Amino acid sequence: MKACDNLNEFIELLESEGELLRIGEEISPEIEISKITDAESKKPGGGKALLFTNVVDGGKRKFNVATNLFGSEKRMAMALGVGNLEEAGNRISELIKTRPPKSFSEIFGLAKSALSILKTSPRKWNKKAPPPCQEVVKLGDEIDIGDIPVLKCWPHDGGRFITLPLVFTQSPDGSEKNLGMYRLQVFDKNTTGMHWHIHKDASHHFGEYSKIGKRMPVSVAIGADPATIYAATAPMPRGIYELLLAGFFRGKGVKTAKCITNDIEVPAESEFILEGYVDVDERRLEGPFGDHTGYYSQADMYPVFHLTALTHRRNPTYCATLVGPPPMEDCYMAKATERIFLPMLRMVMPEISNYFLPWEGVFHNICIVSIKKEYPAHAQKLFSGLWGQGQMGFCKAIVAVDADVNPKDLSAIWKLFAEKFDAARDVFLSYGVLDVLDHSSPTPLMGAKIGIDLTTPREEEPQRKASNLKIADDRRLGEIRNFIREDACFKNCEFLPYFAAFSIEKGEQNGRQILHKLANSKLFDGYFRAAIIFDADIDISNKSKMLWKVFNNTDPSRDIIFSESNCAFVDACKKNSADGYLREWPDDLSFDK
Repeated sequence: MKACDNLNEFIELLESEGELLRIGEEISPEIEISKITDAESKKPGGGKALLFTNVVDGGKRKFNVATNLFGSEKRMAMALGVGNLEEAGNRISELIKTRPPKSFSEIFGLAKSALSILKTSPRKWNKKAPPPCQEVVKLGDEIDIGDIPVLKCWPHDGGRFITLPLVFTQSPDGSEKNLGMYRLQVFDKNTTGMHWHIHKDASHHFGEYSKIGKRMPVSVAIGADPATIYAATAPMPRGIYELLLAGFFRGKGVKTAKCITNDIEVPAESEFILEGYVDVDERRLEGPFGDHTGYYSQADMYPVFHLTALTHRRNPTYCATLVGPPPMEDCYMAKATERIFLPMLRMVMPEISNYFLPWEGVFHNICIVSIKKEYPAHAQKLFSGLWGQGQMGFCKAIVAVDADVNPKDLSAIWKLFAEKFDAARDVFLSYGVLDVLDHSSPTPLMGAKIGIDLTTPREEEPQRKASNLKIADDRRLGEIRNFIREDACFKNCEFLPYFAAFSIEKGEQNGRQILHKLANSKLFDGYFRAAIIFDADIDISNKSKMLWKVFNNTDPSRDIIFSESNCAFVDACKKNSADGYLREWPDDLSFDK
């Protein structure tokens, strides 16, 4: 499958494949587009890509808006020019398997491969006509971001946000270039926030400019070719330019054009380009914003992006994404990353057979890994190794299973946990960096991590205690119901084999006190592997919603206790001062609030 050169080609391809819906009814970019996009992305398989052709804002007709373009495995594969996402990973695998030549004849084969790789480097626009991204040029007082139909995504967002921006930065000497995706809150006609997190490469460049006290040039593309849009999200190692990854999947380098008011090169066939700078001494309050975790990320002080030029195609399409409670479009982009970066992880940790990042973990909260176990404490070595690999360092929980277990089969993983888990030997607690958006830890940017070893013990390792769990009969379930009925904090309960869920209202109690009540009752011994408490407004019959709350609301060192019978009691509720939590707990995203 041929990769597309620009956004319009991709939209046409999606339409030809029955993957696009055109919406011609008059619609506002403030909340209305988001509601439709959210509903579509929640459909089985991710729904369709959407093209809004009658966008009206402030009484004025605006440019077309495209959303959910990457919101299915099929569309994500089409964006990369591959048949499926496994193929994307296989192409990377073949590339990195290259070995030094063993004979003279092999040199020619390697030379041919090298030339193929060289074709993936960015190529400068060399036509006499201006590049498509500069067909319309606005400078000085002509600049007005309000010309672009930027979305307000969620009701309590701090304003309108550009959500699919390709942010181009470079080191002060120009030797190191970076492409990242960092949201931009529109402040006024020519300034936005620049929400790059402390761990990101653009923030590293910002630090370099801060040291020398110079303004940092920045350019932002909106609506490039689909492979380049994806590449902006890819967790590439520092110093490796993301446009090389885009060129690799395109089979040819991305054509770039020099900006008009700074020296940064941007994709020539982009829909919009915002050129400008960031002053290293300036900060402004940015947010809140409805983020991919399914919660509002809190307002904070971030650098300010000043526009010096706004250029675009004659008839551009504004490209946006909506993030929020999974599944949404970004889940499929993350699935591509999962497959593409598996071969790279195997290069440094060859024991990895496969891995899986469940949507409910919003990319960085849970990872299930199958490994070819070769020696004692191999699983524990895996945990430490993964926490030391780039953005895997943000992962809060890792589960290790044997190579013959499919990490995508959550039923099989639960069966292993229910039948084999021994807390005394299988839990590995650590501490380290966390994603900026992790709200569960009492301390921003750092907190507890947990590894759970479900691999088969080797002879040299401590053996597990026999589990001998029984499925709770009606008598035992009745005893549990009677027990919680005596405590006003418990509102409802649901049971599955070896699993109990409770909706509660904490009141003056903290979560650990409630967990200890359940554990000390001894009613779960021999029958349950996990008992989890949730806030009263959570539907505890919804498995996916419960997983999302467990992975996002839990600090492993504060919110999990294990009984002598190896039952895990978990607090997946909101936290407050009674829990020792002094930060502001974020609200769930909802169009109803």
